[in-house]
Amino acid sequence: MIKTRLALLAMTTAFILPAAAPALAQEAAAAGFAQTDAADPYLWLEEVEGERAMAWVKAQNETSLGTLQGDPRYQGLHDQALAILEARDRIPAPGFAMGLEGEAQGISNFWQDGTNVRGLWRMTTVDGYLGDQTQWTTIIDVDALSKAENANWVWRGANCLSPAETRCLVTLSDGGKDAVTVREFDRSTRTFVDGGFVLPESKGGATWIDENTLLISRDFGPGTLTDSGYPMVVKRWTRGTPMDQAVEVFRGRQTDVSASGFTLRDADGALRATLINRGVTFYETETYVLNDDGTTTKLPLPAKSSISGFVGGKVIMTLEQDWSHGGRDFRTGDLVAWDLDGLLGRTQAPVELILRPTERQAIEGVANTRNRVVVALYDNVRGGLVSYAPDRNGGWTATRVDLPENVSVNLGSASDQDDRVFASVSGYLTPQSLWLVDAATGQARSVKSLPAKFDATGLEVRQFEATSADGTKIPYFVVGREAIPTDGSNPTLLYGYGGFQSSLLPGYSANVGKLWLERGGVYVVANTRGGGEFGPSWHQSALQQNRQRAHEDFQAVALDLIARGITSPRRLGVMGGSQGGLFMGAMLTQRPDLINAAVIQVPLFDMLRFHKLLAGASWIAEYGNPDVPTEREWIAAYSPYQNLRAGQPYPQVFIHTSTKDDRVHPGHARKAAARMQELGYDVLFYENTDGGHAAGANLRETARRLALEYTYLTRRLMD
Repeated sequence: MIKTRLALLAMTTAFILPAAAPALAQEAAAAGFAQTDAADPYLWLEEVEGERAMAWVKAQNETSLGTLQGDPRYQGLHDQALAILEARDRIPAPGFAMGLEGEAQGISNFWQDGTNVRGLWRMTTVDGYLGDQTQWTTIIDVDALSKAENANWVWRGANCLSPAETRCLVTLSDGGKDAVTVREFDRSTRTFVDGGFVLPESKGGATWIDENTLLISRDFGPGTLTDSGYPMVVKRWTRGTPMDQAVEVFRGRQTDVSASGFTLRDADGALRATLINRGVTFYETETYVLNDDGTTTKLPLPAKSSISGFVGGKVIMTLEQDWSHGGRDFRTGDLVAWDLDGLLGRTQAPVELILRPTERQAIEGVANTRNRVVVALYDNVRGGLVSYAPDRNGGWTATRVDLPENVSVNLGSASDQDDRVFASVSGYLTPQSLWLVDAATGQARSVKSLPAKFDATGLEVRQFEATSADGTKIPYFVVGREAIPTDGSNPTLLYGYGGFQSSLLPGYSANVGKLWLERGGVYVVANTRGGGEFGPSWHQSALQQNRQRAHEDFQAVALDLIARGITSPRRLGVMGGSQGGLFMGAMLTQRPDLINAAVIQVPLFDMLRFHKLLAGASWIAEYGNPDVPTEREWIAAYSPYQNLRAGQPYPQVFIHTSTKDDRVHPGHARKAAARMQELGYDVLFYENTDGGHAAGANLRETARRLALEYTYLTRRLMD
């Protein structure tokens, strides 16, 4: 029996973090390295497919792969990772959908394994899915499609028109890029529609208005993209007309993040409203209703809010700011409902409060069934489910769902025909189980569960708190042996992200378990500010000029681990990707004395140019604008690229990225490696030529990446 112990310990360490970042920024500014484009000797590495850049990548790959794949432990780690990824005893993720052959309701799923590396879009009946021997009907075989079209397709999903869901918009990516191709597909005949809607490759998307009309946002030519590289124009496209004759219904501004269209439909699939979303910044939006005459009307919603559902004629929203309306005050983090007619100004219907989380709670997911709003509500980073139904007095009645405690709970697909919803339950040492929930009664039953993928005997989970530089308590989880030595000898991997209100929640990772925990390693997850573990305020407290707080939080966890004797600088490594890669860069440049390894995945690194590269301009609301002198000053204080210096105790690092990543530019990772090598440091760099921002176009490439990472960590922390 696996023993899981959650003991929240609020202990203050004797360590005081120095104000390192401003001092480093002053030295970097004095040196002048890459403070301007003209002073950056590695701009040529930003030419994604440039001949010189790709020759550099090839040489780096040969060296790094030779080192890591030449390690005698690499192949065993690779084979274990691939076996886990290709295992057929995984739980097929279910999605409620209209059934085939006249069935009222079915289950759809996208599946990958060793035979179907790119994957299958397939369907079955609800009873068939819940049974032990599920019989699947293949709708699209992505491997066969790629072979037939000599293409490198990566599945990005399908959007089917309610209520029949016969016609679907299938989205495919070339090699994993964010830019996608959209093609109309007939689910009944299982073929792409001859002469149907086709949108060539572009960032953006499409949504159904009716069977003959789409709302599309994409690259329509010069002057139609934002500075972030996303669409700022939305058009209505009618079947049978060329796409260049689609009628423009909305145009944002070039400085926006993006513009897109979406619809509100009732549980029977009837269209209730066609809406336009204007992303003014990453966190501020304006929502417009598309009127019958083609005009748009701005809706009176707060800038920092998100529409998360539509139930019983009411629009469900989460608030990321305080808001007053109709004489009533709402707070950041609230979940509210507004009757659609009231939102559109047709009635005086008031805004209703559904849920107000406490300071240590956060809403991590919202779904709606036919009659209910279902919320994944976390308390001190531990999950649960609560469903809500409107009452006659303008309030909402809560029903708590009976699920295991001290685990993560993730909402899955919800039915629009009844009040059933799928939810997955897992923990660091608890394999995933799938539950079918009746949101009306709160009853739930486990319908599928995974076997253990690694030996967790003698392992436990503990939760501690570190004290950050400003006194804030930062929770973190430690997964390791029950009788863990406290002499600093444990090889420890510390993971962090710390941005974009993205929460790091307890979850079962077979790869971490098999490739690290089972071999004697300790795994740590830091719930720093910048994430969403305690709601929007937890995120907002580390935005822009306060970004350094998140870095100090992560460093505080490292210091706390060392103070407790769980690990030592010799045995401590860190890992993070994307925004988490920036986290790793800040740790490397500010506190290299605390670590002996850093896995830096598809990172942001040159923060003085992030807004000029690919989607970077969309993140100004998170980091600030380097073109504004006062903001540039506090960005430069932590930008890892500019703060790399000679003569520091940097460990050998492993940096990897993807040529196909069209979200975070691979130039960040390339320039980081090149600058470190110039300064005389040992760097392992690997660039996957496919895979997009997720760094894995298929399961075999993902297995290789995992094996490279854990081979590196073994060499640095276990040897």
